[in-house]
Formats: sequence, C-alpha cells, structure tokens
Amino acid sequence: MQRVERGLGALAARSHRRPVLALGLAVVLAAVGGVLSLKLRLNANLVDLLPRSFQSVQDLGELESRFGALGWVAVVGEGGDTASLRRFADDLAPQLEKLPGIRFVEKERTGAFFRDRALYFLSEEDLKEVHRRLEARLAWERQRANPLYVPLVDEPAPSLDFSDLEAKYGGAAGQKLSGAQDDYYLDAKAGRVVVLAKPETTSADLAYSRRIVDEVRGLVDAQDLSKYGPGFRVDITGTFQKKLDQQQQIVRDIAVSSAVATALMLLYLLFHFRSPVAVGLVLTPVGAGLAWTYGLVALLYGQVNLLTGFLGAILGGLGVEHGIHLLGRYLQLRTQGEDSERATRESFTHTGGAALVSALVAALTFFVLGTSRFRAFREFGVIAGIGMLVLVAAYVLVLPALLGLTARLGWRPRHARVAPRESSMGRVLVRHRGAITAISAVVLVGLFSQVPRVRFDYDFGTLEDQDLPSFVLDRQVNDIIGYSQTPVVVLTRDEQEEHAMASALARRQRERGKDSTIDFVASLSSLVPRDQPRKQVVLRDIHALLENVPEERLSAEQRAQVAQLRRQTQAPPFTLADLPASVRQQFTGREGTTGGFVLVYPAVNQSDGQAVRALAREIRGVTPPGGGRVAAAGESMVMADILDMVTHEAPLILGGATLAVLLAMWMTLGGLRMAVLCLLPTVVSLLALIGLMPVVGLEFNYLNILIIPVLIGTTVDAGVHLLTRLASPGSDFVAVYSETGRAIAGGLLTSAMGFGALFLARHPGLNSVGALASLGFATNLLVMLVAFPALLLVLTARGHRKRRARLDSEVKERAAAGGTGPEHATP
Repeated sequence: MQRVERGLGALAARSHRRPVLALGLAVVLAAVGGVLSLKLRLNANLVDLLPRSFQSVQDLGELESRFGALGWVAVVGEGGDTASLRRFADDLAPQLEKLPGIRFVEKERTGAFFRDRALYFLSEEDLKEVHRRLEARLAWERQRANPLYVPLVDEPAPSLDFSDLEAKYGGAAGQKLSGAQDDYYLDAKAGRVVVLAKPETTSADLAYSRRIVDEVRGLVDAQDLSKYGPGFRVDITGTFQKKLDQQQQIVRDIAVSSAVATALMLLYLLFHFRSPVAVGLVLTPVGAGLAWTYGLVALLYGQVNLLTGFLGAILGGLGVEHGIHLLGRYLQLRTQGEDSERATRESFTHTGGAALVSALVAALTFFVLGTSRFRAFREFGVIAGIGMLVLVAAYVLVLPALLGLTARLGWRPRHARVAPRESSMGRVLVRHRGAITAISAVVLVGLFSQVPRVRFDYDFGTLEDQDLPSFVLDRQVNDIIGYSQTPVVVLTRDEQEEHAMASALARRQRERGKDSTIDFVASLSSLVPRDQPRKQVVLRDIHALLENVPEERLSAEQRAQVAQLRRQTQAPPFTLADLPASVRQQFTGREGTTGGFVLVYPAVNQSDGQAVRALAREIRGVTPPGGGRVAAAGESMVMADILDMVTHEAPLILGGATLAVLLAMWMTLGGLRMAVLCLLPTVVSLLALIGLMPVVGLEFNYLNILIIPVLIGTTVDAGVHLLTRLASPGSDFVAVYSETGRAIAGGLLTSAMGFGALFLARHPGLNSVGALASLGFATNLLVMLVAFPALLLVLTARGHRKRRARLDSEVKERAAAGGTGPEHATP
C-alpha cells in the first residue's frame, strides 16, 4: 500500500510539472468520450432488463414474431351524445385501418353474435335441464288451466330462473364477450366512446410507437370534430401512448435531476471552499471523468436504462467527494508553508491513497452488483464500478495539472479558505464522549428493533406515475371494455394443443373458484363449441316447448326471457368460418395464420406484484398435453420473473458486497482490525436506515433495493479517511476531526446530492431511490461524525487506562522481584 501511495504521489507530481501535456490528453479523451456519448439512447423497457435466457423473455420474443403487438392504441372520443359517439366510431375506424402499421381496428364488441348462440356453449346435460324446467312449468300451467283440477296442496310454480346455469358459464369467453349491454365500447353516462387500433409491432420499440401514435394523432387532428357536437374532443391512450409518456417523463427527470444535482454541488463547493477557483479545480476532473465514462458506456452498451440514465448525477456526487478530500488536504498543506508541487505530492500520497482505497472498495461493491442477472442492476453496477475507477484516474491526471497551472498563474489559497485548526464539535466529543456514546447506543438499539417491520412493496403501480393523463384515461378505458387490454398469451403448436390448453386453463380456473387469478380464457377453439349438431336437437325440442308457453300468465321480465330463449333456440350451428372477422382477427398471427394462441385475461390488477406472481404460477402450473412447459407470454409474466429474481438475488448481493468490501479493505489496509473498524459505521448506519424506514413510511421495492449495496461501497470511505488520518503518528483527534470530518461531511453531502436529486423525479420508482439514498447518507453522516468518533474516543481512553494499569503492574512486579526502585523503572 505504501508503494501504491508513493506511486500516486509521483504521478501527481509529474502531472503538476507538465500541466499542458496532462490537460491536453484529458481534453482529447473527454472529446472522444463526449462524441461517443451523443449516440446513447434511453431504453426504459422493462422486458429488456431480463436475460434473454429467461422463459418469459423467450416466450415474449416468440409471441412478437408470431402474433405481433399485445397492446393497443386507444382513441377516445368524449363530449357527445350516444348517437354522435357511435357515429364518430363508425367514421374513424375505416380511416384508422388504412394507416400503415395498423393490423386491424375494433370499434364494436361481437356481443350480438354470441348472445344469439349462447345456448350452444352449455353442455348437453345442462340443455336438457333447461328442457326439463320448461316442461315442468308447462305441465304446471296446464294443470292450473284445467277447470277439473283441484290442487290438494298449494304448490309454487316451477321456476323459470336459469341464473344458476348462467353463473356456471359466466367465466366462459363467449359469455364475457357478449355480456355488455352496448355493442360499442361506449359509456353513455360519461359521454365516452373507444376505438381500439392494433399495431403490427410491440410497444417496446419506442421509435415505432412514436411513429404509430403520431400517425394516429395526425389523423384525429384532421377530423372535423364539430359535427359530433359542441365541445367534442379526442384523446389517445393505451399501451403505446403510456410507454411514450413514461419515456418522456424519465427523460425530463434525468435532465432536471442532473441540473439540480450540479447546481447543489456547485453551491455547496462555493460554501465549502469559499473560492470559485477551488470549485473549478474540483469539478473539472469530474466532468472529464464523466465524459470518459459515458464514452465507455456507449462502446459497451450503446444505451442507458431506467437506472443508469441517472448515473451522471450519481457519479458526479461520488467523484466530488474525492475532490473535497484531495483539494482540502492540498489547501491545508499550502497554508502550512508547503510549495504547490510538494503539497500536491503529499496530498496524493496519503489522502490520494485513501481515496484510491475507497474508490476500489466502492468499485468492487458495484461490480458485485454487476453480477446480477437483472440488467438494470448489472449495468448500473458495471458502469458505476468503471466510473469510480475512471474518476480517480481523472483526478490523478487532471487535478495536479490544474494545481500546477494555477500555481504558475499566481493563485495562492488564503488561510481563511481552509477549516480552522480546532472544531467545537470535536471538543464536545472529547469532553462528553461517554454520554454521546450512551445516547447513540440507545437510539441505535431503538432503530434496530424496528428492522423486522420493514416491508417490500410488490405493487408495480406505485412505481409508475398513475396521475399521467394517459394512465388515468387508460383506467377509464378498461372500465368501458370490461376486461384487461393486455392478456397473457399461451402459445400452442396446433389446434388440438390449443383446445387442450384452453380447456385445462378454464378447468383450473373453475377448480380454484374465487381464488383464481384468471378472469376468462379465450381461444378460437373455445369460441366454437363442440357437439353442436346434438345440441341442436335439444334446442329444437326446447323451441317447441316455448311455442306452448302461455305468455299472458308471465311477468314482463319472464316474457322477455322467453323471447330471448326462442331466438337462441333458432340459431343454427356455426363453425370457425362463421365467426365475425373482428373475432378471428384477434387470434390471427402476423403471417395471416389463425389459431395457436390462447388468451388468458387476468382477474387481478396487473400492477399488484404478488397477484401477478400468483397469476404466473397458476398459468405455468397447467401441464400441456404431452408434458413440457407452458409457453406463456406477456408483461405479467415478465413482471413476475423480475420480482422472483430480485427477491432471490438481493440477499446474495448484499452478503457478497459486504464480504467483498471487508476482504478488499483487509488486503489494502493491511489488517483485519482496521478493516472491521472502517466497515463498522457503514454496517451500523445501514441497520439504522432499515429500522428508520418503517418509522418514516418507506418500503423497499424492486428498484430502490439496490441502494443498500451501493451505500456499502460509497460510505465506507468515510471510515477509511478518518481512521487512516487518526492512525498517522502524532495525530491529534480534534485537529484531524476538524479537517477530515469537514471533508467527510462534504463528501457525504455531495454524494447525497447526486442520489438525492432523484427525489425530484416525478417517476415514483426513481423518486423512491432518491428518498432512500438521501436518508441513507444522512444516517451515515450522523453515525460517522457523532456516534462513531465518540465510540473511538471511549475505546481509546479505555485502551490508555489498560496500558497504564499494565505498566504500573509491571513496575510493581519488577520492584517486588528485584528491589528496583521507582527511579529505575521504565516509564
């Protein structure tokens, strides 16, 4: 470690002597990195965050190649009466179908077709039960009509209520599709109608989504809406519009958060150093390092994801921490009379060594996070790990060169710009170390007791901005449609397997009853009932009975029911070819082939992570004919896999990060005792943070849980800086605390600013990352500057007392054994 420190000092001194060469190299590298980073694009698609080897990802890829897009572009007309709403849908649908990239359009349900043929979906036994009830009622009516019949008891009329049979088949696809009162997707009370356009390609392709939505919006804008009534208006929602709105929100969040983080760090550095030149000295290496880092990111990945898009602000905050320690030490040495080159060499030899250790430890922690199979975590870990090392390299190359250049230009720091020799807080810690340690212990034990109360939030809905206009309107559209717009699609090889899977899923749904997560199952085969010729024979018999029903003796409701039954019993059998085109097109692949798809409509909120996991288990729990696995594709299956993976990997990554940090510090600091002491405040502050979360109402989720290993790597350097300075020969606690404690506070604050800027994000998931990170850095700051130093002072005082007692005992033993007088004793 000493050789590494001397090497850092020598490199820094060389850059100091040749500033133009060092800065020229830095500028060239930054320019190359900047040009490469211009090609970076944000990809916020959750599906792309899973490994390609995952079952749900493979199934989704097959679905997209065979079936096409799952979601819709939903055009919503509002502000007219029922007639004008229908007219709007009739006018718009054929124009939408002509747009390139739109496969088909739905403006009406197929309810009338299935309502007239509803009896074919009953089993033959249940049709015979309908016949039996009608026959019993007719016999009862004939008896009552016979003047010679005298009832011995007052028997009630046999019921014509078939609600029990309706409930039995209420979950079937035909009944679901025919259940609405209006065949249009229309809400007369709200004055709203929906027209659904099915694009060719998935919404994961954001460029395609933007083009499709823009084409639809352009078509709508060209319409004369005034003919549908004054105040008639049109808006767009659906999967494609929601993805675009969320993408736009995240891009806005990145811009705002990065700008705010930069402004906050700039203001803090001005407050910390009281010098614009010093601020430039700290920020210039960070800017160069970020340009280099994002150039490497462009070469490695070509894009950033939901989390790595914010790494500029985060790495900026972490990088500024190194600058505060290095420049702070340099200024301290300059005010003590050292020349610029010697102060630079000394700063990078000792403080630079500690910065290198902390950067290596942080990078190692990030690289452990980079072992995750969850791409968001893996790319975050790899990019952050590389970024930490690149930032240290940028400081070694750029900061000494800037110091050499400013020294040549005559800039000298004044004594007022550095921390005072003594800190009042340091003196308070020395004077009241016992009381502060005891109070801290009580507070920490209280927080530790709350750790079991922390919870994991499985609700994906809380991680999206549900107040975005397209999200609000989409929920209203779902209410009009009556079932989910995004079913899970089970892929099958042929018609026989399709029918078997549809039957097995429907049977599983019936077996689970109210506990089932399935609303209904639809396939082409399930929409064409079997044994129709045999059922038609029973229907003819029922129709003959209905002709003899005395309608004058029935209530109005019963007469309507009989009329409906007559119409249904006259319906002829039907085949696949008889199904309406609007039905067949929902089961038609991109190549025009029909069948091979079973649509499973969820009965649960697809934002509820636990419910989505239950849905995935229920679907995958069905055994396909011939064995094997169920090929089920949809965002619900992807969400279930993300939650399963994150909850499985989180403890492993946390344990691996902690062990890696401990081993790294043991090797670099040269002793296990020093490594444990440096890690202690981080572990304590993390436990305190977890205990504090239920107190302030924070919960873990699949995004913010990465903050825990990140905090391990980014807060441990505070302990390294403090303990390495205190371990220096002749160090004074108050003096070290005044200088290093101020730098630690500044480093933690700027790190918190980088993460905390996410607290301004409108995206709730990213907002939760910022909130948890800010709370974590604040907790670590209190532990690092109050509880931990007080404990060190208590342990040090106790060690001194033990050593004095041992020396006194040795002196007495020697005196008793050899008669050595006190004047000959070793002091």
